[in-house]
Amino acid sequence: MDALIYWPARALVAVIQALPLRFVARLGRGLGRLAFYLTARYRRVTLQNLTLCFGHEKSPAEIRELARKNFRRLGENYLCAIKTAAMTAGELKPHVEFAGVERLPKKIGDAPLPNVVVALGHFGNFELSARFHDLRPDYQCATTYRALKQPALNRLMQDLRNTNGCQFFERRTDGPLLRAAMARGGLILGLASDQSSKGLRAPFLGHDCDTSLASAVFALRYQTELYSGICYRVGLAKWRLELGEKIPTHENGHPRSSEDIMRDVNRALEAAVRRDPANWFWVHRRWKD
Repeated sequence: MDALIYWPARALVAVIQALPLRFVARLGRGLGRLAFYLTARYRRVTLQNLTLCFGHEKSPAEIRELARKNFRRLGENYLCAIKTAAMTAGELKPHVEFAGVERLPKKIGDAPLPNVVVALGHFGNFELSARFHDLRPDYQCATTYRALKQPALNRLMQDLRNTNGCQFFERRTDGPLLRAAMARGGLILGLASDQSSKGLRAPFLGHDCDTSLASAVFALRYQTELYSGICYRVGLAKWRLELGEKIPTHENGHPRSSEDIMRDVNRALEAAVRRDPANWFWVHRRWKD
């Protein structure tokens, strides 16, 4: 059964990766537009989320148009993520720009290169966040993931991700491996920080939601600098990866609470949503009761 799923899906991936990137982007936008009309459940969640956050300033017609735009963006980003996973740094250069990379710490003397934690959000082609090492090859990018229930699809996903040089650690089983990697230093650990996760009930876009404490906990535990990381779409098949201002983890020489740190993270992600509302992952049920 796994083979029946894996090999046709792998062939489809190969076809997508053989196509020009701009063609893939247009194809993805078309599929996203189609998905808006065919996937009632996700359309309903998106409209509910947008109405919750922007209903006081946008009309129902504007909300619906923003939802359609969001689905086109999602289709573009999903298909482009498959294509860009197999592209070299040189091939990506005309399509991706970086900002804020100069904020990353530099090696001092014989001391090991410090680790850095980046609070990521589901913005644009967020899989490109693993390419920060293209500009700072002295760093190793890494992140955590939760394995898919279907082994064939999980294997395919990891095949795609392993081509970009990023290290992936399964959240439930790879804890010792992640701790060993952090002990070596020189790691940019990107952690998704905009999904519902038990830990903290905090405001996001004006409404409380379950918020993961992982970014703050790792930054405090390993005494690293903490930043936000956003992927903005700036044109068809073009993205801008921005490393935000440093989020303080200490105040007056003392560690801040994880809760206060994550409220700052939420504010940084909120600003990114407001800058380009169609660029975020609105199909996720972020505000669960």
